[in-house]
Amino acid sequence: MSRRELFRKTVRIATGAVLGTCAGFAIFRSRSEATVWQIDPNTCVQCGNCAKTCVLEPSAVKCVHAYAICGYCDLCSGYLRPNALALDTGAENRLCPTGAIKRTYIEDPYFEYTIDEDLCIACGRCVEACNAFGNGSLYLQVRHDRCLNCNECSIARQCPSGAFRRVPADTPYILKDDINGIAELKP
Repeated sequence: MSRRELFRKTVRIATGAVLGTCAGFAIFRSRSEATVWQIDPNTCVQCGNCAKTCVLEPSAVKCVHAYAICGYCDLCSGYLRPNALALDTGAENRLCPTGAIKRTYIEDPYFEYTIDEDLCIACGRCVEACNAFGNGSLYLQVRHDRCLNCNECSIARQCPSGAFRRVPADTPYILKDDINGIAELKP
């Protein structure tokens, strides 16, 4: 084997090794970037840290409503204070400090409750009351159109129940899909 042939083989092997290393790094990096932060609604204890520790103001975490499991009750524990003076929309009777939950009359005795995400600060009061006295149709989720997807999420570091976790970016929401609270990843 001549020097020229040895040099060519060495260059080919070195080039292949460099390209292989780069490809491996790119695959590893794409896999690690293909996740986002999310809250498991079955593990969340509504501690209020989502409102206080998110780097965004207001928090990227918002209350969402699982309409399929809602009772559309007149006496909604997630909407009304426990000792409400009346079952109406008066500010003194509502549980939400920002008025993010909107109540709409459907027919007697049913009301629909919708979340105005622009007003929601993720305090978790409505979610806590809905889980304690209602059917758990209200729960917290990270909204990815707002979230910065920080590498080290400040809320995840402060979460006492470990409800914050990484999920695949192609299925970024963990939805409550039945009254028993079974969560499943869905797009």
